[in-house]
This record gives sequence, C-alpha cells and structure tokens, in this order.
Amino acid sequence: MSFEGKVALVTGGSSGIGLGIAKELASLGAKVIITGRQDAKLDAAVKEIGGDTKGIKADVSNLQELDTLYAAIKSEYSTLDILVANAGFGILAPLGAITEEQYDSIFDTNLKGVIFTVQKALPLMGSGGAVVLIGSTASIQPGTMMSVYGATKAGLRNLARSWIDDIRGSGIRINVVSPGPVRTQSLYDFFPEEKRDEILAHLETKSTVGRLGQPKDIAKAVAFLASEDAGYINGVELIVDGGASQI
Repeated sequence: MSFEGKVALVTGGSSGIGLGIAKELASLGAKVIITGRQDAKLDAAVKEIGGDTKGIKADVSNLQELDTLYAAIKSEYSTLDILVANAGFGILAPLGAITEEQYDSIFDTNLKGVIFTVQKALPLMGSGGAVVLIGSTASIQPGTMMSVYGATKAGLRNLARSWIDDIRGSGIRINVVSPGPVRTQSLYDFFPEEKRDEILAHLETKSTVGRLGQPKDIAKAVAFLASEDAGYINGVELIVDGGASQI
C-alpha cells in the first residue's frame, strides 16, 4: 500500500487517534496536513510525524476557519486526495444534567464540523478521492452518561449512508471507522481520575483480543479504507474495537 503523491488532510491530527492516523499516512508516502486548535501541539505533532507534513490551526466548528484551511490547501497543493474527518470530543452528562452549552459545543464540533469539513473539501477532490469519518462504537453502545456523544457519532454513520448517494458518480468514496476505547490522553481524561483505572480495566476485559486499542490500530484501518485496495468499498462502517461490541 502506498500513498506516494497523495495529499491527505487529517482534522484533529495533533494528538491521539488523529496523530496516529497522520503518522501512518505519512509513513506510506502521503503529503499530510493536520489541523488542531493549539499552535504548540501542532508544531510538536508536525515534528513527530515528519515527512512532508504541514500543520494548520483550525477549529472545524468555525466555517470561516474551514474556508481559510481549504484556501491554503488549494494554494499549496491544488488538490486533496484523502480526507480524514477525525476532529471531535466527548462528554459525560446524564439525562437531567445536560446543559445547552454542552449540547451546542459537542454538536457543533462532532456533527456540524464534520458536515462542513466534508462539504467544503469536495471542490478539491476528484475521482479516486477517499473520505473517512471517525465514528465510535458509542453510536451503538453509548453507555451511561454518553447519550449526547453517542448521538453525534450515530449521526456520522447516517451521514455517510446518505452522502454516498448524494455524490454518486463523483468517484469519491465515503466510509466510517468506528473505534472502541483507544489508549489516548482523551480517553484517560474522559473518566473521573478516581475511577479511571477501574473503568479502563473493565473496558479491557470486554475486548476479545485482551487489550484496549492503540492509535495505530485505528490508523491502519483508516489507511486501508483510504487506499485503492478499498476501491469498491463505499458507505461502510468498519468497527475497530477488538470485537467488544459484537458480543
């Protein structure tokens, strides 16, 4: 598998799963652009990824910043071959305690941000282009206090199904990779510190391969769906969770 000569954008690529995806695509020869909201993290990630990598500060929930992002990509690269819509976050909020601020914030990033990240990328993408949305098994197993987060990720799955029909004939494919729990700082921060070790140990027992995921596990699935090897795969959700959601 090679992405030599390909241009790839990974939103939220300065840490966690996004960083793992960016490193994998770069290792396969892609010219990688990553986005993030903090300059220091972007600079550190660009150095870690290496290769022909560029970091651009952008908040995907801000449409003007998306316009600036794509203008920069068009100016420097003229085209975009691979888009990984990864930027997103989660909250723990039980019914009865969900605030409007929480709702607006997570839906603005996880759904609105993805919709316009993809829509604004299309003019730069041609036949053979690949879009991968990063979902979550929380869409089918949201768990306690995860209803709002799970709803945003379930929405991504439905978007992919609709979009492949909307752009039928364009030659652009859209698929979803839905990870289970992955060992990243975001996962650690998701749970209360006093219960974190207990929760992680429990999650590990649910995996049929005996461990939690690593960013590289997700990155390899994304690379496959973005590659020509997956040229006849469109609109699928590939669940990468060690089998935890299947039993």
